[in-house]
Formats: sequence, structure tokens, C-alpha cells
Amino acid sequence: MGLIGLADDTGVRMNGGRPGAAEGPRAFREALSRYGAATPEGWQWPGVFDAGDVVPGPNLTETHTRVTDAVAALLDAGLFPVGIGGGHDLTFAFARAVAGRHPAMAAVYFDAHLDVRADAGSGMPFRALVEHCGVRGLRVHGFGEFVNASEHLDWFRDHGGVIEPPDTTPGSWPAGDLLVSLDLDVIDAAHAPGVSAMNPCGWTPESAVAWARAAGREPRVRCFDIMELCPAHDEGGRTARLAAHLFLSFLRGFAERLA
Repeated sequence: MGLIGLADDTGVRMNGGRPGAAEGPRAFREALSRYGAATPEGWQWPGVFDAGDVVPGPNLTETHTRVTDAVAALLDAGLFPVGIGGGHDLTFAFARAVAGRHPAMAAVYFDAHLDVRADAGSGMPFRALVEHCGVRGLRVHGFGEFVNASEHLDWFRDHGGVIEPPDTTPGSWPAGDLLVSLDLDVIDAAHAPGVSAMNPCGWTPESAVAWARAAGREPRVRCFDIMELCPAHDEGGRTARLAAHLFLSFLRGFAERLA
């Protein structure tokens, strides 16, 4: 497995979100270094290579190109890519490299927002993946009815998007290869204050953890990311610690995949 930091929040700033997610990968690694047992009972952690952070370019397009190239290098090395960000627009660049190897993937994402804006910024990734990368379907969990414009919902539905109900069983995946993205703003602000756009009525951590483990376990999941960690607003570092827990949950599922 290859871990890569997506240390940029230009897209967040462009969409008027709270800046600071560029420091998300650093905060995640700090939390991870203080959390988890090295030798759990009855199973072993999968090996993880930390590829460091992608250095942002002078503009969003160049940053996206650098992210795609870096992820392609991980794939060339035979590593499963996991991204930590950073603005959610970087999921487009991250998954673009994977979509080039696995055509017609479906995108399953956990987010209060549809992120299907036509304009550049953190709200663009899933529309761009459909229009430019051949992603064939979108399924969103945690949709917030008060934070999505009608025109975005129209585009989403016109392109076969599905809003999953809250009681969907973790591990209920669409057919075919999958990219999975978890925006930390799907989680309630009581547990995840350190995000670019706080969610006052979001998921419990338990729900997100169950899906992260299920994503790790599913062999058709080809990449995974955890996005929008914003340490500047993270009281007590608890969002970073939760992000670390989600990553470890994914790794636990990945260990089951490899067993």
C-alpha cells in the first residue's frame, strides 16, 4: 500500500471554505504516530509505504497534474494508493490516475456535498471524474439537503447519481471497480470540528468506521482517500485522531482482503 499526502487547499479557498486543509497530511501523520498497536492480536497490519506529500504547483491545474503523476508512480510500483488531504478537488487528480488503469469505475463517496460543480475548486471532483475520466456512476452517502444547490442535484441525477439512504448496510457496493472517497465533513461536527465545512447534523464516527473497514475488505475498491482534514480548526486534534482511526479501520479491512 502507498500512502500519499495531498497537501493543498487552493480549491477550498476558491470555493469559500475554511482554509487550513493543506496541513491535513501533517496533522494526520502526527495523530497516527501516537495511535494504534504495532502488533494486534490474531492478524497483522498490511505493509504501508509513505510516499510523502505532493508539492503543490503554482496553480490548481499544475497541482492536479503533479498528484496524478505521483499516484501513477505508486501504481507502477504495484502499490494500492491511499490519499490524505487536502481539498476534495484533489480526489479528482488522485483518482484520475487509477481510472486510467480501471476504466468505467463507479465512485462511492461519503460527503455532505455532491461536489459536482462545473467550476474549478473543492466542489468539482466527481463531476470532473464523470466528464473527463469515464467514471460511470456516482453514489453518495451522508447527503445534506441544506448544502446542495438544485442545479447540482439535477446534474447528479441526470448522470445516474444515487443518494444512498442512511440505513444502507456497510459493504453494499455497486457493481464493478470502485473508487472510494471519505470527506471528513460527512461526520458530525461534535466529533469532527477540524474540517473545511463543519457538519452540524452529520454521521457518527461508528458509521464512518464501518464503511472504511468495508472499503478495505472489498477487492473491487481500487483506491481510497480521506479528505478535508483542517487542523487549524481541530480542537484538541480530535478530527486528526479520528482520521487516523478511519485509516487504521481501512487497513484492518485490507488485512482481511489479503487473508
